[in-house]
Amino acid sequence: MSGAAWTTLAIVFGAIVLFASEKVRIDLVALIVLVLLVVLGLVTPDEALAGFSNEATVTVAAMFALSLGIERSGALEPLGRLLARVRKPWLLTLALMLAIAPMGAFVKNIALVATFLPLALRVCARTKTPPGRVLLPMAYAAQMGGVCTLIGTSSNLLADSLAQKHGLPPFGVFEFTRMGALLALVGIVYLMIIGRWLLPRHIPAEVGSEAELGKYVTELRVREGSPLVGQTIAEATLGETYGVYPLELLRGEQHLWSPREQRVEPGDVLLVRGDWEKIEDLRTRAQLDIDPENRYGPEHGRTRVLVEAMVKPDTTIEHHSLGDVDVSREYDAIALAIRRRGEVLRESLKDVRLVGGDVLLLLVGEKSVAAVRSDERFVVLSERDDVRRTPRRAIAAIVIMAAVVALSGLHALPIPVAAIAGAVAMAIAGCYGTRDLYAGIDWKIIVLLAAILPLGTAIENSGLSKALVDGGMQLIGSHGPLGALLMVYLLTALLTELMGHNPSVVLMVGIAASVAHAVHADARPFVVAVAFAAATSFATPVGYPTNTMVYYAGGYRFTDFMKVGIPLIAMFCALSMFLIPTFWPFQP
Repeated sequence: MSGAAWTTLAIVFGAIVLFASEKVRIDLVALIVLVLLVVLGLVTPDEALAGFSNEATVTVAAMFALSLGIERSGALEPLGRLLARVRKPWLLTLALMLAIAPMGAFVKNIALVATFLPLALRVCARTKTPPGRVLLPMAYAAQMGGVCTLIGTSSNLLADSLAQKHGLPPFGVFEFTRMGALLALVGIVYLMIIGRWLLPRHIPAEVGSEAELGKYVTELRVREGSPLVGQTIAEATLGETYGVYPLELLRGEQHLWSPREQRVEPGDVLLVRGDWEKIEDLRTRAQLDIDPENRYGPEHGRTRVLVEAMVKPDTTIEHHSLGDVDVSREYDAIALAIRRRGEVLRESLKDVRLVGGDVLLLLVGEKSVAAVRSDERFVVLSERDDVRRTPRRAIAAIVIMAAVVALSGLHALPIPVAAIAGAVAMAIAGCYGTRDLYAGIDWKIIVLLAAILPLGTAIENSGLSKALVDGGMQLIGSHGPLGALLMVYLLTALLTELMGHNPSVVLMVGIAASVAHAVHADARPFVVAVAFAAATSFATPVGYPTNTMVYYAGGYRFTDFMKVGIPLIAMFCALSMFLIPTFWPFQP
């Protein structure tokens, strides 16, 4: 390989490591890659900036707006009320999958899971069903629905855009529907008959009902006259007496890391962990104050509500400290406590850096609960929005979305133009406010798409694509187009679990087209394999944001995803090897 190819390979490997480690935000990783490609002369400045005007990038931004209009207008509420009547766990699982999979073809799947997650948790609490029996199939169904149309997921749009750069005709809006619907049907049957036996049966729910708030870390300030004053932490036996466990003693700016032998003084702050009801009992009986409320709470006399809010994965507040997220100013709210799955936090609350899946316990002004629920950064788990949405707006959102799909499907308008027109129409119809629109678009995904696209150009220009294809063809030997198709599918699936679906599409579409040329076959079936393998990430909780959301809410272990997801990926792969050549022949 040439020096440029080796350099490009090093950048690709570095990007995979950074994406997989999740130590750096995905959009920042893409921008680092973009800068390196330009500085090292692997792409021209025009090629580097082309991603920001790419059709896929523009369309994904517009589809975020359309999904936001569906969600905010209340168009999904009637279905939610219907599902809330379900009593049997297995029937709830089936109903959620049958409802979410078709909607996932047109509505952003993260929005769908965020909408139905609180509903599923409430039904699980009412029927005493572990949420782990329900939430994972729901997340998988959202992905299975997204792959059914060209506009159902950003990776499909990206695959189509990159395929056109390689001279292929554009895919139709419903071109993936036949295969996607068949795979979704098989996937739902698998999850109901086999997958349900692989799901954990007796796991504690990390998120309960409104009356069953889980274990949190919070700060308690010692008052004058508290019975704890003068005792050591060990003598106070908080764990044995109250079921609340001290983690740290804060005295002014001092962090006393071994607090058991420290004698408690008035004004000390105890960092404690326990069930919220037990923390409240300790606070009352030991004459303590919840320090965040004491410091930042609004004046007394206002009606306030306890709200559990989960931080959505890949939002703007990830990796920011809790002190930087000013919920008190935005929502008349106080962050009382925080819970993180699988980790005991030992930092002062204001210094805790948030990650996706963290659950905040907020004390919210009653009038602000609706605003918290509409915040794209959170999923409210233990509170329900009582704000009445007008049926007119819900109907308008559904009609506009249907019009966008129809105009795109009939080729009356290009997909980006139809999507932008639909977003404008929803704004005029009042389906969301202007501020809602800009807050609702996941700009990290937009920047990721725009900045990572030039990497595909560099892979082609440097000769790395040809070198990788030559190596792959030696591995395949004489197994022909079907063997090559299997290689492309499996490699895409592996890369997706490591670095996410959009970057894997950027890396693989060019390689897939080159592999097709090497085996003297049409490139379209190979691009389809990339799109389907990238959009169905089932094996890890970090491969897709919907998986991450249910991972924390359902109390799963990492291996639970592998047990259920790997057989499903293998099944989809085997079916794809039959269906792809059937619907998109190797020799058209």
